[in-house]
Amino acid sequence: MSIRKMMIIALAVCGVIFALPCSAAESTAPHEMSTKKVVNAQPVNINTADAKTLEKVNGIGPKRAEDIVAYRTAHGNFKSVDDLSQVKGFGEKRLRKVASQLTV
Repeated sequence: MSIRKMMIIALAVCGVIFALPCSAAESTAPHEMSTKKVVNAQPVNINTADAKTLEKVNGIGPKRAEDIVAYRTAHGNFKSVDDLSQVKGFGEKRLRKVASQLTV
């Protein structure tokens, strides 16, 4: 076997060896660094949930969760999820994003 063929084989083997750990790291890194919240299997009841529970909903952060609880305390229970449009910071776009994750 010529030196050139051995060099090509050696480079190919090294490429495979070094490529595998990089590929594995790339496939798991986005999952570990993801900041998205896990969507709950059960919808969260906006009339009974505390702020920490509401924060688990994708699209509701700490401020909006506190706003929901404050509005509910001041005005009573929500009659429907659409009533969240009365809460400061809940426009049509945000409401559409979170509605399927909530219930009354």
